[in-house]
Amino acid sequence: MAKYSVHQQPVETLLSWIKAGEIAIPEIQRPFVWKAAKVRDLIDSLYNGYPVGYIITWRNPDVKLKNGELSAGKKVLIDGQQRITALTAAIVGQRVLDKNYKQINIRIAFNPLTQKFDVLNRAIENSSEWINSINPIINDEITISQARRHYMELNPEADENVVEQRIEELKKIKNKQVGIIELDHSLDIDTVTEIFIRINQKGVVLSNADFVMSKIAADEKHGGNKMRKLVDYFCRLVVDKDFNKHIVDNDKDFAEHLYYKNIKWMATGSDDLFVPDYIDFLRVAFTFKFHRGKFSDLVALLSGRNFETRSYEAEIAERSFSMLSEGLTDFSNQTNYQRFLMIVKSTGLISGKLISSKNSLNFSYALYLKLRKDGMQETESQHFVKKWLVMSLLIGRYSGSAESMIDEDIKQIQEKGIAAYLQQLELSELGEGFWEFGLVNDLETSSTSNNAYNVYLAAQCNNNTPAFLSKSMKISSLIEQRGDIHHIFPKKYLTQNNFGPKQYNQVANFVYTEQATNIKVGAAAPAEYMARVQEEIASGEINITTIDSVAILKENLENNDIPFSIETSSYADYEYFLAERRKLMARKIKAYYQNL
Repeated sequence: MAKYSVHQQPVETLLSWIKAGEIAIPEIQRPFVWKAAKVRDLIDSLYNGYPVGYIITWRNPDVKLKNGELSAGKKVLIDGQQRITALTAAIVGQRVLDKNYKQINIRIAFNPLTQKFDVLNRAIENSSEWINSINPIINDEITISQARRHYMELNPEADENVVEQRIEELKKIKNKQVGIIELDHSLDIDTVTEIFIRINQKGVVLSNADFVMSKIAADEKHGGNKMRKLVDYFCRLVVDKDFNKHIVDNDKDFAEHLYYKNIKWMATGSDDLFVPDYIDFLRVAFTFKFHRGKFSDLVALLSGRNFETRSYEAEIAERSFSMLSEGLTDFSNQTNYQRFLMIVKSTGLISGKLISSKNSLNFSYALYLKLRKDGMQETESQHFVKKWLVMSLLIGRYSGSAESMIDEDIKQIQEKGIAAYLQQLELSELGEGFWEFGLVNDLETSSTSNNAYNVYLAAQCNNNTPAFLSKSMKISSLIEQRGDIHHIFPKKYLTQNNFGPKQYNQVANFVYTEQATNIKVGAAAPAEYMARVQEEIASGEINITTIDSVAILKENLENNDIPFSIETSSYADYEYFLAERRKLMARKIKAYYQNL
């Protein structure tokens, strides 16, 4: 059976399908707005009979209604969105959204004498040689003879026959053929994505989340089009508070909907920790409500897929849209959202730069929503969410094929319960071998985006640890203020002794300390600057550090997991120092995780 068909259709037919809703235009490609000059070029190509590329559609499956009848599936646009938007703007005269979500008109002017097209501007508007807008002629709002007579009144010197002939050619644009590749409904998402990538050589990345967005954007029957706005508008409000005014002023229909009431709090809220995009939003809502992880399953369910009978049923589509709506609403609910962020911060993960995996956050939020929905006590659910978040970061659980792992985890939690499944993972992933060897090995790195190192910093924040050689300044304050990390064995000192960047930038050589302390330490060997610290404490003339007693100094070294051997160390002891500190850091992480 053919998986696709290729045919030509006149522009007029294509536009009639769009008006009638037979082709659903999603918003797959981002950004989707063309510059007006590109719209002009498209019209020019059609006028001259040049090829304008293929439109690719994917037919939705026929859906069985409650009465047993089949409802024919719409065609969903997969590629060619900009071209169709350009045609509807220039020929039909529809307004389009620009990148600032403002509705604008794109008017294309035509000069019959030179057969040139251009975007309407003040100079063209003031020139009698140009027809200011092509759409009334192509749309039959005025006849060829009316257009010719009007043009000749303004340009009496022009050759009337030439003008008429060229206006006729302009009108024929709607009869020009556009190639359409229609993909069969039986193709799965992965195949459709592969076809898209092979045909579209512009490097446009198409994710399964884009197909979900397409699916809901194209749906009006179940309110999917408003769900699409809920997702887009919320994500925009997270980073752009002024966007709220646009919603209120320009989308009154949405502003009166319950969805808006659910998200408007973000116009005055803040989130520099999570900052979800549309993929994160969909991921959490879907995982939480459907206990699945693969977006291809969500597309199938929104199409009405019955996985047992392999047929498509209207009731399943209706139920799936309803469940997704609930999931999206729960995600953006102010209480849920802010409580989840509070839980994350309470682990010591106080900054987005400490969280290397967005999917660890996504799954943890889905888990939190699920446990709340299941009626678990808040303190107990918080305990499991914290453990899951830190565990998944530590072992890089979602660093590979995240979708499959998310799918596996949520199904196992649904089947076994969170307590039993977490214990199972701890036994298999976090045994003594991990704490004693695996984690120590993970800390042998010069990358500050390393999972183990970031969890170590979270443990420091969680313990309210003071900065190195500081009595009161907390590491958490320095991280929040985007303070610098410094070298215990100073970089200049190690460079002078022939150590390279990969050696002196080991994370086990890093500490957070106040800048003034770091400057005063300079390029001195650890034994040298630690001796000066001891002398200052003994004399009471504090300079390098704010620590004023030997007991507090010892406590500061212990809290920062720095071996006491630092007090006598030179570059010859550097490798030994690193090995010892890694063990202490790993021990700190283990105690931190077990106390969450």
